[in-house]
Amino acid sequence: MPTHQLQRSQELLRRYVDSLPEARYFAEIGSTNDEALRLGMMGAVNGTVLVAESQTRGRGRLTRRWMAPPGSSLLMSLLFRPPAPFARFAGRFTMACGIALADTVRQVTSVPARLKWPNDLIVERGETWRKLAGMLSEIGGAQNAPSFLVVGIGLNVNIPPVQLPELDPNATSLQAETGRPVDRVALLAAFLKKIRHLEARVHAGWNPLDLWREHLAWLGRPVRVHTPDGIVVGVAEQVADDGALLLRLDDGRVRRFPVGDVSLRL
Repeated sequence: MPTHQLQRSQELLRRYVDSLPEARYFAEIGSTNDEALRLGMMGAVNGTVLVAESQTRGRGRLTRRWMAPPGSSLLMSLLFRPPAPFARFAGRFTMACGIALADTVRQVTSVPARLKWPNDLIVERGETWRKLAGMLSEIGGAQNAPSFLVVGIGLNVNIPPVQLPELDPNATSLQAETGRPVDRVALLAAFLKKIRHLEARVHAGWNPLDLWREHLAWLGRPVRVHTPDGIVVGVAEQVADDGALLLRLDDGRVRRFPVGDVSLRL
């Protein structure tokens, strides 16, 4: 993106974020999740949103680094204060964020994004796939007494196709998928509207599990689950009520995975 267009995009995003209540914009930060966790310990309210143009210590799941050229993406963290029981509602808010992100991408760009268990946003291409976004949920509060949830999101927006291999072999971006730059303010505004609507429904007692399942890719298909102890293969049969993956092994047994990373088994 030419320098003047990049500067204009950054200025529009800054103005929009500055207009929001309980939102903060950073030209550069170590990690929006780290800052949200710090603010949460200081009493930041439910609904706090942090948005950054660049992260020097951005991270994804499983201790991976999250890298994005400055001004190219939506890098943000949202702070929730779930009601009791904390674990149940924290999981529901995380699911709601995934649903809102997938729906936003489809609404604004028509890219048929789907969720890859547990928290990635992908675009399927036949028997292959490319990653658009990642989510990282972290819990904060006093020891043994969690009081808030931080959900970090990194969405690849205007990264040219030529730059994607430098970030990750499986990476894609909305620009790469649509062939044109995408308005980041429109994306952020649509996402925040959707997540606030879903958050209100969760507070009213709605369980997003069934809708989250509908957004998941690869259910019923052969996959590999990468765990700290190695790779396990089987069919992704379903996800349990708490979000754990249920994998049917080749010998017919069903194994449960609360965490892990999934890829297609070709």
